[in-house]
Amino acid sequence: MSGTPEGFTHRLRKNGDVELLHHGRPAAVLRGAAAARFLIDVDSDDPQELMARLTGNYRHGNERTAKEHPRNRHR
Repeated sequence: MSGTPEGFTHRLRKNGDVELLHHGRPAAVLRGAAAARFLIDVDSDDPQELMARLTGNYRHGNERTAKEHPRNRHR
């Protein structure tokens, strides 16, 4: 399922860092080897999955609703 990531964008900074944005808000900054690897992977892998994995935005759904479970309310 390769295509345009929904809500995710990235931009290359002058110093070589890659800034990942989610709905226009900064989500992560990749530096050095991680930035270089991202630039290779974003063209060959599923960019939606890649950016969600790198920014942690795949952790919603069950984890978000589990916060409200009585056993987890005082954490």
